[in-house]
Amino acid sequence: MKIVIPGGTGQVGAVLKRALEAAGHDVVILTRRPRREGEVPWDGQTLGPWTAAVDGSDVVINLAGHTVSCRYTAANLQEMMDSRVVGAAIAGAARPPRVWLQMSTATVYAHRIDAPNDEATGVIGGTEPGVPDYWAYSVEIAKAWEQAQQQAETPATRKVALRSAMVMSPDPGGVFAVLLGLARLGLGGPVAGGAQYVSWIHEHDFVRAVEFLIDKEDIAGPVNLATPHPLPQRAFMRTLRSAWGVPVGLPATKWMAEVGAFALRSDTELLLKSRRVVPGRLTQAGFDFQYAQWPQAANELVRRVRKRVEGGSAARR
Repeated sequence: MKIVIPGGTGQVGAVLKRALEAAGHDVVILTRRPRREGEVPWDGQTLGPWTAAVDGSDVVINLAGHTVSCRYTAANLQEMMDSRVVGAAIAGAARPPRVWLQMSTATVYAHRIDAPNDEATGVIGGTEPGVPDYWAYSVEIAKAWEQAQQQAETPATRKVALRSAMVMSPDPGGVFAVLLGLARLGLGGPVAGGAQYVSWIHEHDFVRAVEFLIDKEDIAGPVNLATPHPLPQRAFMRTLRSAWGVPVGLPATKWMAEVGAFALRSDTELLLKSRRVVPGRLTQAGFDFQYAQWPQAANELVRRVRKRVEGGSAARR
């Protein structure tokens, strides 16, 4: 298959490209700064020569738009709202793709601890009491991404919105690398009590879920990409510390999380918001997770990180 990935130069794009090319697919990346073979320039805002890559493709997986893992400055928030011209390219294609997977986020759901959010009964966030008002903006961004896809006139193309939790891979610079770095420094303890839930998905299951949804012609609309077993942040980090062999993780208060988020160029919502998200539609459709439990996933990811670190050390000797 020919698979086009707008905005595919980040961590998730690298995970997909690596796996899909290994499976024999022709993968084209649309990026503002093409540097490698198979990358096509685009600006993410206007139609142009890049639309030729979409015309005749089998699948479009749109990852474009600024990552939500950033400081919520006015400029970053606006950039997250932009970069949604993929629908226009598909609508104008003489040979449109058969499926369009649009990256969304599990952040669209409300901050809650009492019950999980699936696609049928989950509570959309933005109005829950007792949380910062600006958290609502990240929900509005996710809703805008999904609305733009829903409203696009693409009758020949099935549309799926990927409400993804954090994708865990051992690649440098990804969210797992950040969390493991905190654990290795002894800073991976509970944040603000640690009762808030962490939803996640192992990179192998993320890729397998994408492939599953490409082939599953009867699924359209929002789909949660997350393990069936989210867990509280304190348990999540305790398991990660155990996988690396760190006995203690210092707890952090809310103001300490503010400082840490600033240092990581991220925002406290990513540390404090409870994302208790479960994959209702995937499970009902018969998808089988290889890494359903965090201890199993954390141990596998840590092994690969150690192998890379030890390999790099040996190469330098």
